[in-house]
Amino acid sequence: MQDQPEQQERPEQPDQPEVSRVAVTPAAADVLRTLHAANGPLMFHQSGGCCDGSSPMCYLEGEFRTGGSDVQLAALRIDGMAEPVTFWMSRDQFERWGHTHLTVDVVPGRGSGFSLEAPEGVRFLIRSRLLTAAESEALGWHTRQS
Repeated sequence: MQDQPEQQERPEQPDQPEVSRVAVTPAAADVLRTLHAANGPLMFHQSGGCCDGSSPMCYLEGEFRTGGSDVQLAALRIDGMAEPVTFWMSRDQFERWGHTHLTVDVVPGRGSGFSLEAPEGVRFLIRSRLLTAAESEALGWHTRQS
């Protein structure tokens, strides 16, 4: 059975449902806590196809240089970690994936990239689904008409 995504902590806002682009399963959160304890603040960059296909790559915060060609999709709050885990994607890739909700999960096996979890014998992966109409509207995402 698939783990349910860990909820992100957010201030309460009456009449506004919690909407996010990225979530983390409890299993992935456990690995993130282990990596954080050993290494410090973390970040993800969603790979666009190099190294390990389209796996999210986990780095020390700031180790992967981001710039104007990248979009920060989330600052994930993980219980037991003081700093949020930022989640980035290239702007070009976001234009193609912007209509999806991403869930970071973890599975046994080693990835082939430079992601921090590789020595742990696991690898992060993305599970995705389409945003609902309500989520798209709340996030300001509008499908382009061709």
